[in-house]
Amino acid sequence: MPTRVLVAKVGLDGHDRGIKIVARTLRDAGMEVIYTGLFQTPDTVASAAIDEDVDVVGLSMLSGAHMTLAPLVVKALRDRGSEIPVVVGGIIPDQDADELRSAGVAAVLGPGATADAVVSTVESVVR
Repeated sequence: MPTRVLVAKVGLDGHDRGIKIVARTLRDAGMEVIYTGLFQTPDTVASAAIDEDVDVVGLSMLSGAHMTLAPLVVKALRDRGSEIPVVVGGIIPDQDADELRSAGVAAVLGPGATADAVVSTVESVVR
């Protein structure tokens, strides 16, 4: 059974080219990808992840709101009794990565992450 990944854009970030490339990269690696579209809330992402029975959630964060929104997605999942891991990628400064992991984010991919790094990170988080 292939790994199921939900990818989402949370908040007012309207830049979706990168997440579409990531979705295609994950599909090309044999994963099943569900893309929720732009302007999602932490609650809609958590609900969709549980409803779709995914193995991992991937958030694309380019708006600078990652320190607020990513932990809220993790909290929304945990409040629903789910331990689905959350991976955050995008314009994430190195100094924010440790704090995001402390807030429950499983992995952080910063600017310039390669397609291989995206795939291997998702695979390692699911294992």
